[in-house]
Amino acid sequence: MRTLFLLNPAAGKQDCTAQLIPQIKDAVRRAGLAPETVTIHTTEYAGHARELAHAAAEQTAAAQESLRIYTAGGDGTFIEALTGVQGFSHAAVGCLPYGSGNDFLRTYGTKDEFVDLDAQLAGGEVPIDLMQTNLGLSATICAAGLDAQVAYGIPKFRRIPLCGGEMAYLLSIVEQLCGHIGRKLVFTIDGEELTVDCLMCAICNGKAYGGGFLAGPEAVPDDGWLDVFIVRKVSRLTIAKLLSMYKNGRHFVNGQLTEEAKPYFIYRRAKAVSLRPADGRGPIVATADGECAPCETVKAEIQPLAGRILLPRPAYERFCNQRSVVTK
Repeated sequence: MRTLFLLNPAAGKQDCTAQLIPQIKDAVRRAGLAPETVTIHTTEYAGHARELAHAAAEQTAAAQESLRIYTAGGDGTFIEALTGVQGFSHAAVGCLPYGSGNDFLRTYGTKDEFVDLDAQLAGGEVPIDLMQTNLGLSATICAAGLDAQVAYGIPKFRRIPLCGGEMAYLLSIVEQLCGHIGRKLVFTIDGEELTVDCLMCAICNGKAYGGGFLAGPEAVPDDGWLDVFIVRKVSRLTIAKLLSMYKNGRHFVNGQLTEEAKPYFIYRRAKAVSLRPADGRGPIVATADGECAPCETVKAEIQPLAGRILLPRPAYERFCNQRSVVTK
């Protein structure tokens, strides 16, 4: 078995590599891994994690060795590596959460579990569903509308001197709330067509996005289904109430929308979803696992058990136990 660590120095608020490299070496020694089977790389540009992961997958496939990759960064670094190993059944990818959002892990466990290097190296591999979207591969949520527009606007404000991440986020929210709210969208959900005046929507393979918004609080990442939530257009006064409900997952309990949420939400389970603007106002901004861009059409389709991920030991054991209960 070969082990590859991919460290993204640009992720999060500060470079994690200086402190992390010696910690990784110590954890490798404690785990009893031969040093010559472990490689640590620092990524140098966007897309580099994908390239390094793909090259390692090709090399280990030729040598008939299994491959475990751990990314240290955010959700974008993780999905880059996962994309790089697609088609290689001998490779699995794990996540050390050193980014700003770290939403992938929220479906499986806690940040403390995922930053524990000993637990990571003692963990195991599990297969999960992935989404193929026009923004690329996704392991968690593909979203469009107000929340995606806020995310898309943040880099513009970060270029302002002394305007950090939180301030840039707040300024982007203010900009969006001062503008035109809501889009008329046509959804096609497993053949069903809906036209909705929409505030935002989320197509969920995982539970969280946007730094902890529980859009899909009961999404199961290996059941072959996507949970689709469409939020209707509401007044500015109602948005704060709605976002609080959405952030805490109070809109969906025991497989159905709550009474509080029913006036504002539409819910479907699906294999394939597409949406397009129908208001003549141009593309809609969409986001998926760190990628954010204006789109003429947003598409997402489930890819059953197409990914192999690494979970730290507590999360791995919990995941396996939950599956054994379901299958009994």
